[in-house]
Amino acid sequence: MKKNRNVFVVKHGDDWATRTAGNQRVTKIFDTQKKAIDAGRQQAIKNHSELTIQNRHGQFREKNSYGSDPKNIKG
Repeated sequence: MKKNRNVFVVKHGDDWATRTAGNQRVTKIFDTQKKAIDAGRQQAIKNHSELTIQNRHGQFREKNSYGSDPKNIKG
């Protein structure tokens, strides 16, 4: 599996699916958004990439990074 490939959770008909950036086809289909998010999160962690979650209206509602963040954040 290639590293740094962002993962998307998207609406897929009446179901939810995960899709990796650069792929037209979905990776796997789930019957609930929660199951898709859980699987997508695991894939993003494995890929050291970002997980982007779509809401039921097709808008992206959340993005989480599981990779190297180039920003140097100081508290």
